[in-house]
Amino acid sequence: MTGRIVAIFLVAAGVLAGVSVWYLQVHAFYDRLPAQAGFPLMPPGAVTPVMVPLTEFEGIDSDSSPIRYRACFTLTGTGQPFTPYPDPTPLNAPGWFSCFDAAALGAALDAGAAEAVLSEANISYGIDRVAVLFPDGRGYAWTQLNRCGAAHFEGHPLPPGCPPPPTEAR
Repeated sequence: MTGRIVAIFLVAAGVLAGVSVWYLQVHAFYDRLPAQAGFPLMPPGAVTPVMVPLTEFEGIDSDSSPIRYRACFTLTGTGQPFTPYPDPTPLNAPGWFSCFDAAALGAALDAGAAEAVLSEANISYGIDRVAVLFPDGRGYAWTQLNRCGAAHFEGHPLPPGCPPPPTEAR
């Protein structure tokens, strides 16, 4: 009888730990973002982005990581070009954030049905905000490591042209 109680306790503890880890990864650290009237996009040659008006916005972010930002929006119209983003890699969003599908965005980019553009460079050292724009005005955004951030966070020498990384307080 005592062995059965110990086994039940161990199984219950394992299930509780598993559910806790899943919840913390998928739900706990994300915050829904408030509605926005505009979304920043970088025109070619500009040093600061311009705010492009939106009709719809849905977004999530987290203080626990600078690359957890995801957004879905509809632009009201732009007649201007934006800075193309080299090597965009849509990052997966939690399953409950259903408007953002990284695989579909990647497929649209590969097929040429959408264009990846720079929203904001270096929002945090080595991290850019990237947007994918469709001709019908739909837009999606995420944050991803740029070439300087990838080298820095992997401990490799920085590529030419990268700003020095911030010094860490000890």
